[in-house]
Amino acid sequence: MSKLMLAGHPPWRQLLIVSTALPAIIVVAVLAFAWPAARIQPRDLPIGVVDSNPEGRTLIEHLETAHPGGFEMHRYADATLARDAIAHRRVYGAFERTPGQVTVLDATAASPAVAQLLTAIGTELAGAANVQAAAHDQPRVRLTIRDVVPLPSADSRGLVFSASLLPLTICSVIIAAGIGVLVKFRPAWRQVVALTVVSAVAGAGAYLVSQTFLGALPDYGVAVWASLTLTILALSAATAGLIALVGTAGLGISAGLMVFVGNPFSGANSAPQLLPVPVDRIGQLLPPGAGANLLRSTAYFDGSGATTHLAVLLTWITLGFAGIVIGHHSSIRFAAHPADGAPDGQNERSCTLSDIGLIPDRDLETERSIC
Repeated sequence: MSKLMLAGHPPWRQLLIVSTALPAIIVVAVLAFAWPAARIQPRDLPIGVVDSNPEGRTLIEHLETAHPGGFEMHRYADATLARDAIAHRRVYGAFERTPGQVTVLDATAASPAVAQLLTAIGTELAGAANVQAAAHDQPRVRLTIRDVVPLPSADSRGLVFSASLLPLTICSVIIAAGIGVLVKFRPAWRQVVALTVVSAVAGAGAYLVSQTFLGALPDYGVAVWASLTLTILALSAATAGLIALVGTAGLGISAGLMVFVGNPFSGANSAPQLLPVPVDRIGQLLPPGAGANLLRSTAYFDGSGATTHLAVLLTWITLGFAGIVIGHHSSIRFAAHPADGAPDGQNERSCTLSDIGLIPDRDLETERSIC
């Protein structure tokens, strides 16, 4: 890397390049993580409203006026249908307005941030209703909050769930680096098998820590393990595929994409519909966002809403495996692996010796063919 980018430059210019490029990377990384978090607000957030009475229809008008463009309204004839929609991840929550009461139906398992938002709006609605009730000398309006799909009591705020995504992403990239760069499994099928086996074992380990030790996930062992495994495999396979195609530079490309784009754009700490456009869509097309939502669906919603996220992960896995095969077997390949079947160490040693002048000039042509 240094030979390609900095060789031939005087020391003062090398310092200038490093002192400019590295801080720029830090600035971009901070911006990638901080910008979505600073712009969180509802944007076409799907919610339900029970509109079987005049109060419900008035509530819809109030929400559309107070939060223009914030909500995608789904109307239900009764609270049972609204609960069913929440349980199947069609909406994040629902409101019901009856004489003397405002009911908020939410699901902290879908998003603690959205549940908090809906509670705040329910408080606002109840406050406005109480002002009108006082003006007309009517009984006060009560506010009732019902968590339809709650998080486990050991992780009632979803902190373990959201905090696990970044280390999961980083470690998946490390898995690909270990298999593709350090160990250098060859041929391609052996690397594919290694990635699959390591991802499965790592997924089991992540589940055991999250559930057995921390109690942060429901006891749906096979489904949760499969979701974690697919997420790790999608991340590691995509990284290994890039390494096979473009060499060690692929490791940096994948780390930048998955860690500094995929994680902050995933919506795991909030919800995709709370993030700015097009961050919400980009995040769900990358493994961290798709994996987080697949895990929510399998762990808390009996698989509801998992199809799209599963398809995204399988696509990344397929692309990663294809990159490994092409990079190792195609005549158009850029990864740093031997072309003549000689051991890696011999090739690297030969090139190193020539660089320091220990190989005579008459042998340079042979060395070039090896390198």
